[in-house]
Amino acid sequence: MDPQRTIRSEVRLSGRGLFGGEDARVVFKPAEVNTGRVFVRTDLVDPVRIPALPTSIMPQSRRTTLGVGSVTVETVEHVLAAIHALGIDNITIEIDGRELPSLDAGSTEFVRALHKAEIVEQDAPARELVIQKEIYVSDPDSDAVIYALPSPGTGLNITYDCDYSGHTGLPRQVYSCQLNPLTFERNIAPSRTFLLEAEARRLVASGVGTHLTPKDVLVISSDGPIRNSYRFPDECARHKALDLIGDLALVGRHISGRIVAYKTGHMLNQMLVKKLYTLALRQDRVDTEGTDALLDIKRIQKILPHRYPFLLVDKVIEIDGDRRIVGIKNVTINEHFFQGHFPGTPVMPGVLIVEAMAQVSGLLFAQTLEHTGKLALLLTMDNVRIRKPVLPGDQLQLVSEVEKARHRTAVCHGRALVDGQVVAEATMKFMLVDEDSM
Repeated sequence: MDPQRTIRSEVRLSGRGLFGGEDARVVFKPAEVNTGRVFVRTDLVDPVRIPALPTSIMPQSRRTTLGVGSVTVETVEHVLAAIHALGIDNITIEIDGRELPSLDAGSTEFVRALHKAEIVEQDAPARELVIQKEIYVSDPDSDAVIYALPSPGTGLNITYDCDYSGHTGLPRQVYSCQLNPLTFERNIAPSRTFLLEAEARRLVASGVGTHLTPKDVLVISSDGPIRNSYRFPDECARHKALDLIGDLALVGRHISGRIVAYKTGHMLNQMLVKKLYTLALRQDRVDTEGTDALLDIKRIQKILPHRYPFLLVDKVIEIDGDRRIVGIKNVTINEHFFQGHFPGTPVMPGVLIVEAMAQVSGLLFAQTLEHTGKLALLLTMDNVRIRKPVLPGDQLQLVSEVEKARHRTAVCHGRALVDGQVVAEATMKFMLVDEDSM
C-alpha cells in the first residue's frame, strides 16, 4: 500500500480566473495525514475551509465548483487534477478569491509549482478504492455515458472518447492512458481548455470570459483552432481526460480500475464521483465496523416509528444528500406474512413491498435538518407496478429518489430490485408532519 503524501514547503502562484477574469493568489501548504485536500478562502473576514469532497459540490455549468454554505471556490478541476495525478493526499490550498487562476488553461503551471514545493511521503497508508464491479451513469437527454470498471493490476486507466458529432473543425478523438505522474505531466497537463466558436460567442455575449482571446484557450471553428494550433492531435480528448481526473480527485482516494467516458462533462463526471465516494465510505465501514450499513437497524428504529412486524427496512447502504437513498430488506421464510400468503407457495405481498419503499423514503427525509423530528406520511400512490414475485431468500434493494420537494410535501419514485431486476415500482406522495402532532 502506498504511503500518504503532502508537500514539504509552501509555494505560491497567481493569475486571472478562466471565467470571471478576477486576479487571485494561491498558496499551497503542507497538511497533516488524513486531512485530505482542502481549499481555504482567505479573502473573507473569517476564512472558510472547503473540503475537496463530493459533499462540497455546487451546481455550476462548464466547471467544477465547491462550496460551504454561500462561500464557493470555482474552476478547481485543473489544480485537483495535478494534485491527484502527482499522488498528493493532504494539502491546503489557500486562495484570496472565488476562482482558481487559469494560467496556461491546463495543469502544467500547477504541476511545476507542486514539484517546486517538493512532494514528500507521510507516515500513514494512503486510502484506496478498488473498483470491483461495474458502475455507470448516463445522461437521459443525450448519449453521454461514463463507466467505472474493474481492471487487472493496480492503478487507474482512463479512456476518453471526445465526439462532437461531425463538427468539421473537431473530428472525433479518443485518448487512453495508464495514469501516473510522468504520463500526466508530459501528455495531459499541457492540454488546454477548448470550446467551439459558437459557444465562445455566446459566453462573451453574456459577459463571461471577456478577458480571454483565442491565444489563451482553444476556440475551434469549422476550420480548426482560431489563431492557435493543437499541442497534440488529440488535445481536446486529453483535456477532457484532464477534467475527468480533476473530478475523480473528489473521491479522495487512490483509485484502481478503469474509467471509460463518452462525451461526458463535469455534471456527469460528478454523478459518477458521488457513486464512487459512496462506495468508498461503504468499504471503509466494512473494514472498520464489519458492516456496510450507513444506517443499521438500531439507528433506523430511532428514526422510524415502525416496529415488528411492520418494520420492513433492515439497513441503509447509500444516501445521496436529500435526493436518493438505497435500503435493504432481507426476505426470509420466517416473515410472519408467509403464514397466510400463501401456504405452500410463499410470496411477499406487493403492498408490503410498496410499504418498504415508503419506509426507506421516510428515512431519506429524516436525514435533512429541516425534516428532523417530522414523520413522512404516505398520501397517495400512483403508477404502482408489481412486476415479479418476491420469494423467501430474496434480498430487496429499495431505491427512492425525490422528484419534487416542498416545505410540507414531497414526491418520490420508488423501485424495489432483486438481483438488479425491478420487481416493483411506484410514485409516492408524502406529507411531512410534526411527530408531536400525531
